Amino acid sequence: MFSRIKSATVVGVNSLIIEVEVDIKKGFPVNIIVGMVDTAVKEAKERVNSAIRNSGYEYPLGRLTVNLAPADVKKEGSIFDLAIAIGILVSSAQIKIKDELSNYIILGELSLDGLVRPVPGILPIIEDSVKAGIKSVILPLNNYEEAKIISGIEVYPVSFLKDAVDILKADNEREREAIRNSILVRESIDFSEAQHVIVGTMDGVKGACIKRQTVGADGNGNGDCFDYSEIRGQEYAIRALEIAVAGGHNVLLIGSPGSGKTMLATRVTSILPDMTEQEAIETTKIYSSAGLLIEKGRLIDKRPFRSPHHSASEVSIIGGGKNPIPGEVTLAHNGVLFLDEFSEFKSATIQALRQPIENGSVTIARADSRITFPADFMLISSMNPCPCGYMFDKDHVCRCSKKQINRYFLKISGPILDRIDIQVAVKPVKVEYMIGEPSNRSSKEIKRNVERARKIQEERFKNTNVKVNSRMSVEMIKKYCKLDEKMTDIMKKAVNVYKLSARSYYKVLKVARTIADLESRKGITADDILESLSYREVENILYAKNDEFSTVHSL
Repeated sequence: MFSRIKSATVVGVNSLIIEVEVDIKKGFPVNIIVGMVDTAVKEAKERVNSAIRNSGYEYPLGRLTVNLAPADVKKEGSIFDLAIAIGILVSSAQIKIKDELSNYIILGELSLDGLVRPVPGILPIIEDSVKAGIKSVILPLNNYEEAKIISGIEVYPVSFLKDAVDILKADNEREREAIRNSILVRESIDFSEAQHVIVGTMDGVKGACIKRQTVGADGNGNGDCFDYSEIRGQEYAIRALEIAVAGGHNVLLIGSPGSGKTMLATRVTSILPDMTEQEAIETTKIYSSAGLLIEKGRLIDKRPFRSPHHSASEVSIIGGGKNPIPGEVTLAHNGVLFLDEFSEFKSATIQALRQPIENGSVTIARADSRITFPADFMLISSMNPCPCGYMFDKDHVCRCSKKQINRYFLKISGPILDRIDIQVAVKPVKVEYMIGEPSNRSSKEIKRNVERARKIQEERFKNTNVKVNSRMSVEMIKKYCKLDEKMTDIMKKAVNVYKLSARSYYKVLKVARTIADLESRKGITADDILESLSYREVENILYAKNDEFSTVHSL
């Protein structure tokens, strides 16, 4: 006999519905699983065999063929175990299904005793299933809370293979609900807090769980929230970070050891604007696909702050591998990627950042697949100005030769630096600042300014795919950054003095637009452009175009 069961798999951070076809014929006993499957899927026949027998059913004799369609998509993992087991039981006529099997998505890994284990990627699968018109999903009990984040589909959690069979054999929806409730009671789990709150329509999916979680500075939800009012001095650097967050601009902090670069960068979490519901769904989907959700059934509504070590490989930063997985650039989507000791990262890794910085996504190409991961993040990088670290410090003598400094910056190529909108020299804090009272504004005040600027941008770009000034197209720049005669003259001089590329020219205008937004000005001014140009002077020094930070004052 033949049966067809619907399951699903995760491709990148999206999902794909997979049809599990099971055919049993008379003949020499043999089990075959086809459909471009990996080792974990091939091993499913052993797990399914034991699970069926230990659940009180018979494993059929004969030629058993399982096909996972479409056959041209690679299938990975153990997520198909439960669907394969149900297909075998239906094909061998051991169970009769009352409802149409096409109404169900069946997911879950099986242990040898029939226990259904949790699987990653539930959130994108549920969301895409709703869009596809699927009515019901059967999944592991430990994935139940995560699945309930999205409404519009009936979710039936199961602990054992027999639970799934009971649900499929039920005569009507009321009986299925009774079985679901009995499973929840049996497992003594209270899901009363996982109810939905209707918050509007997001791509056809309504509702979101009211519980939240945070992905903190360590990427695991444990980051502490600090305040900029704690920092003494560094008003210039804090102002630069305020502008950067307001417009989504990339930042390079460069300064001597102990000048406060890392302290400034980690406190940026305290001024990041709140996420929208759509951004929360997007971010949670990514962490669900990667199996990194800390608390099942909770939306991530705090912007991610990822801080990988400089020894991290290119694959771990960008993503990829034999079976492509999301890297740090994707895990930082809608948030911040902080690369401390920027120049210590491998040169290939730094160069690979060019695509995600420019496009907001990263494409991993393999011989048999091509996967695009979202990677729309704000880059904050920090580094010393030279190998000894004291190039910008007047109180210490720099011991580095010109050749050593050039070799040190060889990894930070012109094209990468060209893509960093704001470059800040972080100078050591003087002793009078260290022993005095903090004088900086609080993070709460800065965040209010950032959110006000973001609302202006939201209104400006409401009918486009652009969210922040840093993503403006050339046409948008011409429309929203109009120059008068004085500003045109300043930009002409700046191009000659700074040797600005076309990309750098437009980035100066984007930053100027953000500065104007922070002051709630409709148009940009000459002062906005001059302040924006002051954040390009690090590049000017590093490439020996000028000898001191005074160029902007002469423009």
